[in-house]
Amino acid sequence: MSTTEAQEGGDRLGANETHAEAADVAVQPRVQRLRVYRYKRDGSGERYDDFEVPTGPHTTVLDALSWIQHRRDPSLAFRHSCHHASCGTCGLQVDGHEQLACVCSMADQGEVVEISPLANLPVLTDLVVDMRSFYARFPHEHPLIRFSGLPEDATPPDDLAQYVRLEDCIECGLCLSACPAAATAHDYVGPAALAAAQRLLEEPRGVQREDVLAWAGQPEGAWRCHVGFECTRACPTEALPAERIMALRRELAFGAHNVDKEHTQ
Repeated sequence: MSTTEAQEGGDRLGANETHAEAADVAVQPRVQRLRVYRYKRDGSGERYDDFEVPTGPHTTVLDALSWIQHRRDPSLAFRHSCHHASCGTCGLQVDGHEQLACVCSMADQGEVVEISPLANLPVLTDLVVDMRSFYARFPHEHPLIRFSGLPEDATPPDDLAQYVRLEDCIECGLCLSACPAAATAHDYVGPAALAAAQRLLEEPRGVQREDVLAWAGQPEGAWRCHVGFECTRACPTEALPAERIMALRRELAFGAHNVDKEHTQ
């Protein structure tokens, strides 16, 4: 494929390509090479395929992958849904760093960009990982559907801005991919699950605190964390998983349940 062909971007818009995206490329054409991880369960093994992609100042990694799928290789597999960083579906690694493809700008990347699936999760095909083992790590008490609301008789505090909305976790798996402990200890439950457990302690919603603490205190739980804070750096919604794990450790070591045990001995 020549540079001229890449800059022209083809003769027609792709199935999901907008006129705005095409205009973006036309205004400021740039050709970037994507080295995309490929894997099919046909015994052919792993490899990286190179694609030259026309990009503009507003092109995202997801736009670039869609361009490849529509124009060069329809067999390329990747996940996407909301396109605005709300669902967490399009998580992957860009040059070894965890990103949501839909909000990761190609303009911020170099001339050659390596795209890989999330780490520490089984790869199903190409950039698609099996998220079942990610969700299986969560405490059983963690509800799959959570309802948040304000009671009618509640009065929000004046300094509400200082509170952190831990519901911002979109369960994208980026924190687990970035976690150095999960890379070497496959039984480690991981930052997202531990952050969810700490959230349950703050707002139990009918679960027993002792059950949550017993789960978090297991060898594969909170004490397995290496305190690298890579999970918080990777988190796209600032849900602060590493800080939640530290709070969970403090509760395990110095919480009221330990004081009660001392008084009963």
